[in-house]
Amino acid sequence: MSSFLERKSPPRVVVGVTGSIAAHKAIDLVSQLVQRECEVRVVMSADALRFVTEVPFRTLSRNSVVTSLYDTDEDWVPQHISLADWADVVAIAPATANTIAKLACGIADNALTCMVLALRPETGLLLAPAMNGRMWSHESTEENVRILASRGAELVGPSEGLQACGYQGKGRMSPVEEVLAHVMEMLKERGRA
Repeated sequence: MSSFLERKSPPRVVVGVTGSIAAHKAIDLVSQLVQRECEVRVVMSADALRFVTEVPFRTLSRNSVVTSLYDTDEDWVPQHISLADWADVVAIAPATANTIAKLACGIADNALTCMVLALRPETGLLLAPAMNGRMWSHESTEENVRILASRGAELVGPSEGLQACGYQGKGRMSPVEEVLAHVMEMLKERGRA
């Protein structure tokens, strides 16, 4: 029987949700992570709230959802800073072209981008892109992805298929199972799974 001091805390994952039609997939991702005994916190951009509400995320994670840069925890610490200190892995799913560009340029104008800028060096960052195929293949997006990869961010996807805009091509967010597998692998690499 292990003592209280020997027990490890559960893996800690922040799921970032940005403004894409694929935001509904993040609900399943949070559910799957909780089922794998991860502690999950969710940070949503203002645009994400136009696609899904915070209610399913709060219910499934059993934690409050950060939707504003001005949200604070029970103490005085801004949540985007406390979550940056807390997370083992941050998975932004879906990651829009806009959010990818902001992260590549170091723009921190919302709770999610501020949190990513404040992450500890050992914290894993996973992006699951979701956007129109032409946006995905645009040289600006390609360069932004290269920049983030050179800084250690990992990508899963995007997948090919019919997009919400009616086009066929590469740009759909990868299936939740693929994103989940990648998050779990990142946690394992950090000794947290």
